[in-house]
Amino acid sequence: MSPAEQPPGRPEVRRPTLNAVAALAGVGRGTVSRVVNGSPKVSDRTRAAVERAIAELGYVPNPAARSLATRRTDSIAVVVPEGEARLFSEPYFSGIIRGVSVALAGAGMQLLLILVPDEKEYARLATYLSAQRVDGVLILAVHSGDTLPDRLHELAVPTVLAGRRGAGEPLGHVRADNGGGARSAVEHLLAGGRRSIGTITGPLDMEAAQARLDGYREALESVGMTVDEELIAYGDFREEGGRAAMRELLRRRPGLDAVFAASDVMASGAVLELRASGRRVPEDVAVIGFDDSIVARHTDPPLTSVRQPLEEMGRTMADLLLEEIGRRGGGEGRHREVVLPTELVVRESA
Repeated sequence: MSPAEQPPGRPEVRRPTLNAVAALAGVGRGTVSRVVNGSPKVSDRTRAAVERAIAELGYVPNPAARSLATRRTDSIAVVVPEGEARLFSEPYFSGIIRGVSVALAGAGMQLLLILVPDEKEYARLATYLSAQRVDGVLILAVHSGDTLPDRLHELAVPTVLAGRRGAGEPLGHVRADNGGGARSAVEHLLAGGRRSIGTITGPLDMEAAQARLDGYREALESVGMTVDEELIAYGDFREEGGRAAMRELLRRRPGLDAVFAASDVMASGAVLELRASGRRVPEDVAVIGFDDSIVARHTDPPLTSVRQPLEEMGRTMADLLLEEIGRRGGGEGRHREVVLPTELVVRESA
């Protein structure tokens, strides 16, 4: 509404300006800008004077102008290198995203969710993310051959991963103790008298799946048992993949008495296949999953499962990323690695 259109008797309301704050505080415009943008190059006395002037005038910084000055967008991209089907079918993703959302909301940041169903989208996505569209990137479910993290690193985009691509991962990342969790699952089966123990792996181009397979092997070898390669079936973290792997295990070893699956979703598929084959769970075959997701609690019977703290993983990832963003322009910092503990939650399936 222009001044000429103002209703009679109602004065025009003018928004306080940066210059007005500077005049009231007795400082220059640049000093006020530094206070608003959180610069440490202002004395405590001057900062207090500017903050009093801001409060008195009710000054609110212009978000667009602030973004131009700081090169910040106050938004974070969460990249899921999968299609919609896996995003909404696997509780792993929703758990981590909940944790990320809580941490970013507390920091006043916006979350931008991006699905990348295939590798060919990565180059275009890297260019988009580096063009000052977001302040940083969180990547979930990384595979050993993923190139997006390297491209973002080369473009100086702060990036944190859920998991790692391998032992020499150069980027900051958060993961659960996958190997330790798998060992605890197999040790529980051994303690229950099970001796023909199979496993259903996740995709072995994911370090988490490989670590869980390694933990399975280590638990058997620690009690002097030879690992039977025919008791290892390869899955894909999907329910149907779990069913197919379970069928293969039963074909190879009809008398097996336990199965450790590398995810709850695959474990639920294994339970369905066992029931279809006439086996009872846990009387004939004990089953343990991994994640301790809502799937574990609603499977019949409820699944014994290895709990990984998904929401804590999400919060920790967001915290690491915010630290990296805060360091940008202030010198290179060490990329941090955080490994969170797992816990075996015993229910009726084993």
